[in-house]
Formats: sequence, C-alpha cells, structure tokens
Amino acid sequence: MKLPHIPAALIFDMDGLIFDTEALYQQAFLAASSARGYNLPITLIQSTIGVPWVKSRLLILEQMGSDFPVDQYGEAVTDHFTLLATDQLRLKPGVIELLDVLDQLKLPRCIATSSSHSTVQSHLSAHGLAGRFDAVIAHGDYAASKPAPDPFLTAAKRLSVEPALCLALEDSFNGVRSASAAGMMTFMVPDLLSPTPEIHSLCTGVVSDLHAVCKLILTASAAGTIE
Repeated sequence: MKLPHIPAALIFDMDGLIFDTEALYQQAFLAASSARGYNLPITLIQSTIGVPWVKSRLLILEQMGSDFPVDQYGEAVTDHFTLLATDQLRLKPGVIELLDVLDQLKLPRCIATSSSHSTVQSHLSAHGLAGRFDAVIAHGDYAASKPAPDPFLTAAKRLSVEPALCLALEDSFNGVRSASAAGMMTFMVPDLLSPTPEIHSLCTGVVSDLHAVCKLILTASAAGTIE
C-alpha cells in the first residue's frame, strides 16, 4: 500500500485514534445503563461511536422513546467516563512515533474532533501532548458535525492547506464519511468498528495502527513523489 501523494498536512480524529477512549465511552454507556436499569440495547450504544452527544441524544430518544430520561442518563455517562479516564486514559499505538515523524518532516497537523475543547486539552495535557498539534478544531468550531465535511474543511482552512493535500486519519464510520466528503486522502485505523464495504469505498486505505501510517509517510517522503 502507498500514499497517492505526499501529504502537506495531517488531520487527526481524537477519540479512538489518538486516545483509547471509545472503549471507555462504551464502558461508561453500559455502566450508566446498568446502574439505572435503563437496559439500552448494545446496538444502540455502539451506534454512538464517533457521534457527538447532541446526535447520540436524538438516537437514544428515537429508540427508547420521548419519555426516556436522556439528560440524566447523559450525566451518568459523563460521570462514569470521567472516573474511568482518571487512570485508564491510554494513547493508541504509534501516536508518539507518528508525531515524531511529522516533527522530523516539518509537516503541520491538526485535531478535528466532535469533543469539546476542554476535553481535548484535558486529554492532551494528561499525556504531555498539548504542544504537539498546530491547531485543534472541536465542537463549536464548525456548523455541522461529522459525517458532514465541516470539521475537516475547517481544519484544513486553519492550517492554510488545500483539503486534497491533507491526509485524514479516522477510526469511526462517520469520521471516514466526513473526511472523504472533504476531499481528503482518508485512512481508517479501525478501533471498535471494522470497515464495511461502504467505508472501504470511501477510504484511500485501511491500516492496523499509526505505526503503519508512519511507514507510509516515511516511504512517501523518501520517494519524493508517488505514482
């Protein structure tokens, strides 16, 4: 597998891509459901992967009914997640190595996430990464969330790089749809979800982890240009 061309910038998703948080969120959703006797179907919980709370809230109400105490449930999920993240927030494999490669090649990079700025800064600070990204595009910085292209288009604009010259890294289906709609080279690094035929069709490639992304970028850099 090769990159179609050398990227001028990289756009990172955060949850499930930089940090191993999607599994923690799923645990938090399940714990809140069990503790309060809500019994949310696992398929519903899985449908929230890569989806901002405002949309997850609507998904829950749609399936559980308009009288479901969704806001109290959301607060319980947040409480469980905060507790889990206190000592279980882990980096995904290859994050530091990839950032080192980008430093070496002087390639700009940005985070494009559905999470809030405060959550992003908290996670980055916990692992000493606050200064390793040129910009952060988070909830509130764009008109429409993933799968709309807005987060990635906003990230490219912030870096002053054409979207087609950016390499986007995502783990969720909606993230892949968003990056692809923005016209970026899109690589999926699967976390909790395996790519479907639709997702494969939207991806430039699918790789096992960020170590593989390092190799692709170093190979592209060494070649200078790629057929």
